[in-house]
Amino acid sequence: MMKFNINFIKKYVSLFLILSLTVLAGCGAPFRQEPVSQTGFYFDTVITVTVYDHGSEELLAQCMDLAAHYENLLSPYIEGSDIWNVNHSTGAFVTVEEDTLNLLKTALSYAEISDGLVDPSIGALSALWNFGSDNQQFVPAKKQIDEALSHVDYHTLEIRDNQVMLTSPGVQIDLGFIAKGFIGDRIKEFLTSKGVASALINLGGNVVILGAKPDGSSFRIGIQKPFAPAGTCALTLDLSDISAVSSGNYERYFEKDDTLYHHILSTETGYPASSGLTQVTILSPSSVDGDALSTLCYILGYEKAVQLLKNYPDIEAVFITEDGHIHYENFPGD
Repeated sequence: MMKFNINFIKKYVSLFLILSLTVLAGCGAPFRQEPVSQTGFYFDTVITVTVYDHGSEELLAQCMDLAAHYENLLSPYIEGSDIWNVNHSTGAFVTVEEDTLNLLKTALSYAEISDGLVDPSIGALSALWNFGSDNQQFVPAKKQIDEALSHVDYHTLEIRDNQVMLTSPGVQIDLGFIAKGFIGDRIKEFLTSKGVASALINLGGNVVILGAKPDGSSFRIGIQKPFAPAGTCALTLDLSDISAVSSGNYERYFEKDDTLYHHILSTETGYPASSGLTQVTILSPSSVDGDALSTLCYILGYEKAVQLLKNYPDIEAVFITEDGHIHYENFPGD
């Protein structure tokens, strides 16, 4: 669950270079064209777009402009964004852009499916814990957590046509559990519209693969081993034209009094979720679905997550348990 805080201090950038999904280079036959790549820092994450055909610096700059556009649209911390406006207009409908509306509807659908285990109204709780800031070692008091939890309720988010309203004071929207997947899908659509057939979009734990390599072979993707040095793979997968999204307790965390506190929060307890897992990776055609499901499945734990994913045809999942076991699950359609 990504915390959408663009005020994140730059000295912590190194934390986000420890990607959940590491692209392994040097596999397969040489490309017919040298790949072109550009990196930027958006929504608390180092993102990299690499195009292997029809690539240019101008095209990559447009991808970064698109990332900036969505950050300015969806971040609750940027004054004037759609989400900021909704969060600061309790009791009044706010007109939002179509992309914001669609993402909120998708977020609400996952809140309904999960009975609130993932919830776009989690903003008060995530802001209290404030992972990814200078306050990294702060464990809120139980009274503070209970107060924040009282403001987590997706039923207070109402949509009417292209307008959104929060009906209860103190409720705050934070789309961190789903936003990067949505943005990855949009960048992929943009590149496809420009005739690109081979590209990698890496949003730190969210990798969107467009097509295959220009020689027709798959990309080799390594899944980061939890708590190991960056680039240490738990396993590698050969993938084409798919999204791969990881969520885990090793991405943003701190330890205090022999307890590990991480950024995937339980809307039931208000504390970091504990499910016996260290990581979930979802492979799916849609990155927005993969983003939401990776967080939800982490919270559910292995057995309940497998039952849930049986309802999602053509999705594959990798689960890594706290004792290091790796489970690869396939959920084929009819």
